[in-house]
Amino acid sequence: MKNFLNVVILIFCVCLNWCYNTEGGAEEKEGVKVDSYTIQASSLFPSSSSCVLSSKAASNTKSSLRVVHLHGPCSHLRSNKDARLDHDEILRGDQARVESIRFKLSKNNSNGSVSTTKSTELPGKLGSTFGSANYIVTIGIGTPKNDVSLIFDTGSDLTWTQCKPCLGTYRCYTQNEPIFDPSSSSSYQNVPCSSPMCENGPQSCSASNCLYRVKYGDNSFTEGFLAKERFTLTNSDVLDDVYFGCGENNHGLFFRTAGILGLGRDKLSIPSQTSSTYNNIFSYCLPSSASNTGHLTFGSDGISESVKFTQVSSFPSPSNYGIDIVGISVGDTKLDITPTSFSEKGAIIDSGTVVSRLPTRIYEELRTVFKEKMSSYKATSGYEIFDTCYDFTGVDTMTIPKIAFSFGGGTVVELDVNGMLYPLSMSQVCLAFAGDDDSPAIFGNVQQKTMEIVYDVAGGRVGFAPHGCS
Repeated sequence: MKNFLNVVILIFCVCLNWCYNTEGGAEEKEGVKVDSYTIQASSLFPSSSSCVLSSKAASNTKSSLRVVHLHGPCSHLRSNKDARLDHDEILRGDQARVESIRFKLSKNNSNGSVSTTKSTELPGKLGSTFGSANYIVTIGIGTPKNDVSLIFDTGSDLTWTQCKPCLGTYRCYTQNEPIFDPSSSSSYQNVPCSSPMCENGPQSCSASNCLYRVKYGDNSFTEGFLAKERFTLTNSDVLDDVYFGCGENNHGLFFRTAGILGLGRDKLSIPSQTSSTYNNIFSYCLPSSASNTGHLTFGSDGISESVKFTQVSSFPSPSNYGIDIVGISVGDTKLDITPTSFSEKGAIIDSGTVVSRLPTRIYEELRTVFKEKMSSYKATSGYEIFDTCYDFTGVDTMTIPKIAFSFGGGTVVELDVNGMLYPLSMSQVCLAFAGDDDSPAIFGNVQQKTMEIVYDVAGGRVGFAPHGCS
């Protein structure tokens, strides 16, 4: 009888293991760890050209804004040419973003400055600076409010938008929404040069009003008046006297957005300015595809109880959020990562970089292990920065090894399947990582998809929880 029971238990355990390894998205059930996803190949692509709203979307009762992909069907900025994402533009722009972060760090290391206030030396954005694979939120500025769509960026501090009158000819780039006119707002105030926020003396002033200038790594720039204004996040969240840049001279490809919402760590960022209201805490979830929405929420309202935190590490730029990457696994294989693997350039988490960058040696090991576990699928040619791509034409279901990052403090974060692959077409789906020895390691926004990312700025920590958009 005892032998019979042992056989039954063994068969049960084998079946249990098989079942869990064929259920896409299962994480760990009753102690059985799952190290792969099994998914429908078609699920890598949006099933509809219409907008699918998240169940955790913005409402009038929370300090929460709806996050949409700049070129997805949920975005009112999308033009006809955006019906199909321009991946060439996205990836060229992503490289520009990385190079601008590198530029910023080199300026910091040489004690150089290209701005009139310490907190406005910002990294470049996607595209020629901002980019086409980014995420936007819509807020109201002024009284009465003027709705503007801004790219939100954890690597920037100063929030700015284009303002009338644009100085001279072609001094404001084309944006879809009306350009903000400060003369029509009863709550607009220029910041005087005597303000502590105007730090660099007379050279940053005009008629006793403080000026700002932000120059990006690709020579795009914005400049104008440092000002204070009323910001309307939702009908129930109205913020007075928010410092922002009223840009009258702006140059670069900013993809029809009105500017940027700065979520960095310095004193001019929105989290820092609203610390008495939201305790210097914000969170967001980036949607699984361009056809879905996510959220950007200020304060601790609604944060998942399952969030796991890691401390923000020291980093040369005061704007960026440094993280300690101490391990990476692909399926059941741990990569050879030592305490010095990321020490030379460091690592950051960045909402504006699309594809995560890793030191070349670590990326090559990740690629090798991933290829071994994907050997049953047809490999195809690379694309731009991607060198590991697959042709899933005719494939119904596929099994993808999970990729997990271990951060300082014992926090382990498993990437969603949408956070591992970059689908160009069914015949070309690529591993969404790249190697780079010249820049810091970057945990980019593809890898952040569907997770709730929590920034407890006051507590000096960043947290992660699964299923953040629903």
